[in-house]
Amino acid sequence: MLYRRFGRTELQMPVFSCGGMRYQFKWQDVSQEEIPSDNQENVEAIIKRAIDLGINHIETARGYGTSEMQLGRILPKFPREKLIVQTKVNPVADAQEFRNKVEKSLQYLQLDYVDLLSLHGINNDESFDYSIRHGGCLEVAKQLQAEGKVRFIGFSTHGSTNMIIQAINTNQFDYVNLHWYYINQWNWEAILAARRHDMGVFIISPSNKGGMLYTPPQKLVNLCAPLSPMVFNDLFCLSHQQVHTLSVGATKPQDFDEHLKTLELLDQAAEILPPILARLESEAIATLGEDWVKTWQVNLPSFEETPGQVNIRMILWLWNLAIAYDMVDYAKIRYNLLGNGSHWFPGNKADRLDELDLRPCLADNPQADKIPQILAQAHQMLAGEAVKRLSQT
Repeated sequence: MLYRRFGRTELQMPVFSCGGMRYQFKWQDVSQEEIPSDNQENVEAIIKRAIDLGINHIETARGYGTSEMQLGRILPKFPREKLIVQTKVNPVADAQEFRNKVEKSLQYLQLDYVDLLSLHGINNDESFDYSIRHGGCLEVAKQLQAEGKVRFIGFSTHGSTNMIIQAINTNQFDYVNLHWYYINQWNWEAILAARRHDMGVFIISPSNKGGMLYTPPQKLVNLCAPLSPMVFNDLFCLSHQQVHTLSVGATKPQDFDEHLKTLELLDQAAEILPPILARLESEAIATLGEDWVKTWQVNLPSFEETPGQVNIRMILWLWNLAIAYDMVDYAKIRYNLLGNGSHWFPGNKADRLDELDLRPCLADNPQADKIPQILAQAHQMLAGEAVKRLSQT
């Protein structure tokens, strides 16, 4: 395993982390007796495999149902000082409720302290306010830190880049969990802001949210050769020294294996990546047109500024991926979260275009004439059953 200094925490963080949102028995709390032995044995095998590999950062959340409880039956078996344990708790209006949830996490984990506590989901103005305001959740987190129950405090986010930078620039956090990978590099400015504040940078779900790379379309496989799309994406992310660790949401012990192939390639990233990057860009231009590829994002309105709160940028991005790289399955799942993902995946689908006049909000975009038609095409291609976030299932 390779390790990187996790910003001002000074922790030596493995470049892969063991994420805990995919192996648990249920998304709701249940009694210990309800957890099937085969499920618990699988979780134990995953954690043992991770630690054997040197992946000693174990990451979970209060919102991940039985994940913490199941980890609590395993983690005490390992030397505590060799583990980096992280949990995440949603900021709420009642700071005492936040404290109670952190205490519940510690109880389930059967630990006296966690190394990393994240305020989980600083995604919008409301969650930012709950976190930062006087007497808010951040103050409680700092109290817990003073009590020795938390070592370092960070936040996780699915919010806009501006929202993330706003939270980073408070200089109140030691690290950030955010989305950034090859297919979605929008948060690069936030990563640079985190670097300026010497914060740790943890990339959320690069293999799943980063393109469902466990089951990539054949076209993407061909474009990323000789690497698998997963190894290409890992190498792309880790070739940037500003990135410290990538989450691996394992469902079985073998899920680490493909990622491990990245480690021996890191020193050669400058030679390996350029031809693959060039192929991916060339294919996007060949299928979408150079003018579109270079200008579609210019001056797009936010979903809040758009009639019907249509999330134009998200929809066009998903359409691009479906057309250029055959990532239709991925695009369908993400598209059908719109209108159903709350502040974790905000904005709406393009299902009411006949009722909306988008021309004023697109006036400064060079592709304004094309965009309504492409939004309609995207809806026709991608619409299906409404999809819930995993934690809502």
